[in-house]
Amino acid sequence: MHGIVILDKPAGWTSHDVVAKSRGVLGTPRVGHSGTLDPDATGVLVLGVGRATRLLRFLQGLPKSYSCEVVLGVETSTLDAAGEVTASHDMSAVTPAAVEAAAATLRGDILQVPPMVSAIKIGGRRLHEMARAGEEIERPPRPVRIDRFDLEPTDDPMVYRAIVDCSSGTYVRSLAADLGAALGGGAHLRALRRHSVGPFIEAEASTIETPVLLPAEEAFRGVDGVTLDAELERAVRVGSVLADERLGVTGDGPWPVFDGTGRILAVYERRGPGRVKPAVVLV
Repeated sequence: MHGIVILDKPAGWTSHDVVAKSRGVLGTPRVGHSGTLDPDATGVLVLGVGRATRLLRFLQGLPKSYSCEVVLGVETSTLDAAGEVTASHDMSAVTPAAVEAAAATLRGDILQVPPMVSAIKIGGRRLHEMARAGEEIERPPRPVRIDRFDLEPTDDPMVYRAIVDCSSGTYVRSLAADLGAALGGGAHLRALRRHSVGPFIEAEASTIETPVLLPAEEAFRGVDGVTLDAELERAVRVGSVLADERLGVTGDGPWPVFDGTGRILAVYERRGPGRVKPAVVLV
């Protein structure tokens, strides 16, 4: 059993919980995910099954899209509704125009400080482990890209609905907190839902109880690959380093490599000028 599964994660499940459950439902221990989704969040979580778990690293850098609610006036320890309230602000004078002006400063290429509740490792320890121990350390900001950060008011003047399209590695909870700070107060996130991971969208997502296994080739949906003749297939099967022109590729890759029937055999990456090497061989 090899392939990928596009799941609609329910609230209250960690990504690890989803993987553990899926191992039982699918009947295989070889299941992994391509990127963590917070326990309270819902939406698209891409799993790899069997040999396709080795392809997940090529999906981790895909852009993502979310919807959520930003609650103005209240800061929390986790930057979302699951945390304890750490500060309150009177933001009743904030207008939709002010929210839009603040959001505009957070679009494009920005630097974002990861939250203490993230899984990033600093000094060999994960931030969320330090946070549970009551520690807080300085975190270097990381570059991310926000392609869309659209907000609209709701019936509650302190709550705004938001749509976010962003690069991999973006923390939407940090984006909400930064918006509150830009408005001269504070804010936190709630009702986070992930609608897509790259080309994988919620409309095709299955449930934890009834996962739909897609072919491993779907991991490279929309990516130009290489179909091999018999001679080149033999070279790929033994993990040969090849010249660009022999594999027939240009650019930086990675390149999925298929046999004549369309089955994925390997993924090649650049090794240096004019040379490519297998990052993964699946046969």
